[in-house]
Amino acid sequence: MKSNYVKANYDVNQTINFRVLSDHQCEEIYLAALEVLEYTGAVIHSERTLEILKKGGCWVDGNHVKFPTKVVEAAVRTAPSRIAISDRNGKRAMFLESQNVYFGPGPSNTYMLDPETGERRRPRVADAARVAKLCDALPNIDYVMDSGTPMDVTPTLADVHSFNQMVRNTTKPIIHWGFDEDQYNDIIDMAEVIAGGPEELSKNPFFILYSEPSPPLRHSHEAIDKAVAAAKRDIPVIYVPVNFAGGTVPATMAGALVCSVADSLVGLVANQLVRPGSGFIMGGVITAMDMSSTICSYGAPELSLLSAALTNVARYIGIPMFSTGGCTDAKMIDAQWAAEAAFSNLLAGLSGASLVHDCNYMEYGNTGSMDLLTINDEIIGMVRRIMKGIKVDDYQMAVDIIDKVGPGGHFLGEQHTMENFRKEFWQPKLMNRLRYDEWKASGAKTMAQRVNERTREILANHEVEPLPKSVTDKLDAIIEKAEQREASKR
Repeated sequence: MKSNYVKANYDVNQTINFRVLSDHQCEEIYLAALEVLEYTGAVIHSERTLEILKKGGCWVDGNHVKFPTKVVEAAVRTAPSRIAISDRNGKRAMFLESQNVYFGPGPSNTYMLDPETGERRRPRVADAARVAKLCDALPNIDYVMDSGTPMDVTPTLADVHSFNQMVRNTTKPIIHWGFDEDQYNDIIDMAEVIAGGPEELSKNPFFILYSEPSPPLRHSHEAIDKAVAAAKRDIPVIYVPVNFAGGTVPATMAGALVCSVADSLVGLVANQLVRPGSGFIMGGVITAMDMSSTICSYGAPELSLLSAALTNVARYIGIPMFSTGGCTDAKMIDAQWAAEAAFSNLLAGLSGASLVHDCNYMEYGNTGSMDLLTINDEIIGMVRRIMKGIKVDDYQMAVDIIDKVGPGGHFLGEQHTMENFRKEFWQPKLMNRLRYDEWKASGAKTMAQRVNERTREILANHEVEPLPKSVTDKLDAIIEKAEQREASKR
């Protein structure tokens, strides 16, 4: 069978197609966000950023700022649609562009579910090292976040200590938060030591900074100043409101999207006015408030729906998207835990979001789980197989092989099968496909048991490429200097 002729109006799907919003609907959401910014505006709690916005053409009245559409659209035009992120060794690892999707954990949980004791406890700085080590070993986890704010270090330097542990225990890219600009600068100083200086870090950034405003339409000095600081030092930044439909934003899906886009664009304007072309990623956590418990639900279908829709808008305006998936409201490893994680991973992946985070979040984001990361690695493998789609050409359709085998034959011994089954068929590492007797003979273990064993095996045995002592000594010196600075404030 030959297909050498040209087909008019012929679509080729290179991957699965999934959209929540049409381009027209994306335009409507974007235009509504521009209207909100121009006529309603936002409150900015930073004198320095207020001055930047005023000089950039915004209308400033006290701390109330209105954003002319021309200023916002200028910022959208200068923001890059593509951001390349390297690993710790300077090798390109993530390309935030097109339909590329990368998965990882989330940050700063209040509790940690200990994989060895099963205890729900406060995070420790050693957990940041263990999470980084686990991510380093899991093939479908692409980047690292800390999964918990450690409680056993100087409280105002928990962010710096977490970064120190992560960067020593993985070569994968890191996304990290910071309390304030001082801590941001500590973290960037450490990254420059590892990269070999400011210029090398700018060329090959191996981490992305993270900041959150306080919606609706309110931006603390800690949040907005970090967007400014990232631009000053030429480091990509994620600026993301966390919105609860029915709580901090309207209960309607479209209204929630408008507010989320508007708050992201505030950070974008400040960031681009400081350094046009600085790497900026929008998005965030956008879901429904559960009216019976008032929690921000991480397992709600609205989280997947809204996140995918926000991804559509981000792609429409040409800015990389930070989405959410692989998370659950469950309190333990159970059927709810698996169903919610799988569903949100699938929708986030199919949406084409640049970065999907929170693949360790349990209990509506209150608790981090390393076991959840391990099972999500497996789920993401399945999602990526689905995202790969089906290639259709003469070789793939195999009409000649079908003719050769003929009616009633089988394809087990065909060279075509040998060439393709490993590429075409996804194989699980944790999900069980054994026959019943074989499963019983192998211990009749539950999925939860297999996941926990895998997590503990990685933590016990995985070896991470170490940093040179000359580098770690400099990191220690930066941390010591930061400790002295914080001690002087007390």
